[in-house]
Amino acid sequence: MPDIMRIRDDFPILQKVREEDNKPLIYFDNTATSLTPVTVTEAVLEYYHNYGVNIHRGIYNLSKIASEEYENAHDIVAKFIGATDRTELAFTKNTTEAINIVAFGLEWSPEDEIIISAMEHHSNFVPWQIIRDRFHVKLKFIPVKDDYKLDIEYLENNITKNTKLVAITHVSNVLGTINPVKEIGKIAHDNGSMFLVDGAQSTPHMPVNVKDIGCDFFAFSGHKMLGPTGTGGLYISSDVIDKVNPYQYGGGMISSVTFEKSEWGEMPWRFEAGTPNIAGGIGLAAAVKYLEKIGMNWVRSHEKELIKRLVNGVSEIPNVETYGTTDFEHRGGILPFNVKGLDAHEVALYLDQLGNVAVRSGLHCAQPLHNILKVSATVRASLYIYNTKEEVDTFVDLLNEIATSFGQE
Repeated sequence: MPDIMRIRDDFPILQKVREEDNKPLIYFDNTATSLTPVTVTEAVLEYYHNYGVNIHRGIYNLSKIASEEYENAHDIVAKFIGATDRTELAFTKNTTEAINIVAFGLEWSPEDEIIISAMEHHSNFVPWQIIRDRFHVKLKFIPVKDDYKLDIEYLENNITKNTKLVAITHVSNVLGTINPVKEIGKIAHDNGSMFLVDGAQSTPHMPVNVKDIGCDFFAFSGHKMLGPTGTGGLYISSDVIDKVNPYQYGGGMISSVTFEKSEWGEMPWRFEAGTPNIAGGIGLAAAVKYLEKIGMNWVRSHEKELIKRLVNGVSEIPNVETYGTTDFEHRGGILPFNVKGLDAHEVALYLDQLGNVAVRSGLHCAQPLHNILKVSATVRASLYIYNTKEEVDTFVDLLNEIATSFGQE
C-alpha cells in the first residue's frame, strides 16, 4: 500500500505554508486541476534541456530522440486507458478539444439524432448544441433522477434508428456520480449508434479500460491527472476511425500534398496538425507512469474512503445542504454543497481566508445541471491521491465554524 506522506513529498506545493498564519495548503480543487509531482516537471525539463527540438522533421540524432520519446508517450498513455497502441490515441490539448474533434469531424445530416445527459460539463454539451443548430439534427437529454443518477430507462425508450451518437460523462464533475457507461454503450451499440465517453473525471481517479467500456471515443485531460496543462487525449476505436475527418489542416497531419489534392496521414498524426505540445505529451506519459506506480485500484479505494468521511462529516453540519448520491460505489471524490444564507463564493472565500483551503465555487461549467438542482451556484470540494483524513477532518471543522457563525437557519 502506498505511503500517503511519501506521495505528498512528491508535490512541492504541499510543503509550503502560508506566511501570515503558518497554515499549510489544503487543496480540494482537484476536479478542476490536479497538482503536479516532481517527476512530471523533471520529464518536461529533461526534454527542454537535453533534446528539445522538433519531431518528425529532422534526420539528425536529437530529432530522432525527440520523435521516439513523443511516440513512446502515446503508447504509454494508450496502454493506460486500455487502447491498443498509438494508432488509437491522438494527443489533444484537453478534453474539450478531443470532443470537438469528434463533433466537427463526423458528417451530419438533418435526420441524425444525438443523445447526451443533463449532467454534462459544457465541453460535452455546447459542441452538440452547435452541431444541432448548424446541421439541424435532433438533440435529446437524459434526465437526472432524484437520486442524482441518470434515467437509463429514458435512454432505452428514446434512442431510435436515427440516433447517430450517444455522448455521456463517465463521472459528473459536479455530483461525482459514476455513470454506468458500459451499460449505456451496449444500449448505443445494440441500436447501431456510436458512443462517446467524457473521461475527464474518471481517467485520473479509477481504472479505465476503453475496450471493456466498449466506447468508440474516449476523451480526457492531462492536467486533471498530474500532467501538464494543455495536454489530453482522444481515443478513437479503429472500427470508426474512417468516419472522423480532421478538423485542423496543415503540416504534420498529411501523407502527401500535390497541387490537386492532399491526403491525410495515419492515426494519430492526422489529428495533430502543426508542431504539437511535445514536452507536454512527454510530461503526460510521466504522469501516467506515476499513477501506474501507485496503482489505480489504490487511487479509487483511497478516494472512496475519503469521500465517505467527507460526506458523512459535512452532512452533520447545521445550515449545510449537500448534493449527490450516498451510493459510494457509484460516486467519485466530489462533494458539492451550499451553506444556507451564504453565497457559494463567500463560502469559498471564507475557507481560503480562514484555513488556506482551496475549493471551487460557481457553476463548474455545468449550468443546466445547476438549473435542475435549482441553485445559482455550489461550492465544490474534490479529492485526490495526496489528500488525507486529517485534511478532511480539518475541512469539516472549519466548515462547521463558518456555517455556525455566518450561515442562517
